[in-house]
Amino acid sequence: MMRLARRIAAIGAILLVGAATSALTAGTASTTTPATATTTATNALDRYLSGLNSLSATFTQSVTNGEGVQIESGGGKLLVQRPGRFRWEYTPAAPESGGGQRGQVLVADGKSLWFYDRELSQVTVKPVESALSATPIVLLSGSSAELHDTFEIGAAAPHDGLDWVDVRPRSAEADFSTAQLGFSGDKLARMIVKDRLGQTVQLDFSHSERNARIDAAALKFQPPAGVDVIGAPQG
Repeated sequence: MMRLARRIAAIGAILLVGAATSALTAGTASTTTPATATTTATNALDRYLSGLNSLSATFTQSVTNGEGVQIESGGGKLLVQRPGRFRWEYTPAAPESGGGQRGQVLVADGKSLWFYDRELSQVTVKPVESALSATPIVLLSGSSAELHDTFEIGAAAPHDGLDWVDVRPRSAEADFSTAQLGFSGDKLARMIVKDRLGQTVQLDFSHSERNARIDAAALKFQPPAGVDVIGAPQG
């Protein structure tokens, strides 16, 4: 269940690529009527994505179970290069039983999606198209029409000093049930993802740089020697 939560967090956090649009939505979230909230948030999201080339962000993460008990914390970094390339790297804060390498790496190189679990010494690789159906990743490479078809997007009530955008997948097969993106002014501050197992993943961003310069080598993946590889990369 823990590794599923981490995978959910890795995939779910890609929402920040699209929903950082709330720089436009945030100022109106508390005054927008329910009838126009979804349209306002969606239009803002379209405008944000139209000018987004790359993104660099660092984060801290906590995972709580259905009883509200924290079961893991950690942090990492996200790099995004549109269209459809990114690297998400996460390391838990404390060693788990057994020692050894810890953490996960998720890399999309434009053709294949690589998921490396250091603790299992295992790499899973799938075609990007088949692996990312009905997940927040569509915000990286999907068209505006695909975005609207896949998610319900609207303004949520302000709380914790932040303005919020609410995202809900239309498909019952999506990896998460709801996600909320919280903004302070024009900065993405927090993201909360609830999975279908009752766990909640919260990510707090220390900073995010829009249209940052990204090293192309960081968006490629070569399995380390000796690890198990499941699947085959796309040529």
